[in-house]
Amino acid sequence: MKRKSAINRVLLALTGIVLLGSGILILAGGFDLYRRWRLTPPDGWPLTTPDGVLLDAADRTRWTDEGWWWPVVIAVLTIVVLLAVWWLLAQLRRTHPGHIPLGGLPAVDGVELRERALSNALAADARQQPGVQKARARMDGSAKHPEAHLDLTLASDSAPGPVLRALGDGPLERARQSTGQTHLPAKVQLRVTPHKAHRAD
Repeated sequence: MKRKSAINRVLLALTGIVLLGSGILILAGGFDLYRRWRLTPPDGWPLTTPDGVLLDAADRTRWTDEGWWWPVVIAVLTIVVLLAVWWLLAQLRRTHPGHIPLGGLPAVDGVELRERALSNALAADARQQPGVQKARARMDGSAKHPEAHLDLTLASDSAPGPVLRALGDGPLERARQSTGQTHLPAKVQLRVTPHKAHRAD
């Protein structure tokens, strides 16, 4: 998820820079700023005067009489539109479960649990485990297939193995049972509380 967000930010930033730069150059030509302020326009840039055009008539009609021209244009535009639609659908796809249905529990059929509530309960339960000083949790995935992500800070004298076993047998198992999930995958990131080095005399 973090990787996806970073890629989106980079693509949006690059797109914004290109659009902003192009807009500034077009406005500079439209308001005749190159002549008024005695600026040098970019090499080969056609829009340097208010009556300038991006493509003149000769450039616009150069290939229109060729048989391959329109199929290529239509194919390129189709690919661009399909890529844009694919990217838009990828952004709209939910990466968090939102509300998790309490499946497998007849007594609460139709009741849903908020993702934030489950994350907070899981983090609070994990903080009660021996050797754990801090715990944060969040839920990813879909409503039908949630996935727990935990970030644990361990005491300096804690062993990761017992903590992970206790986490799987305790908080994660209780979260699975409370939501009626048959399987609740989890990713755990462990940190160790920094401590000062002991001086040996």
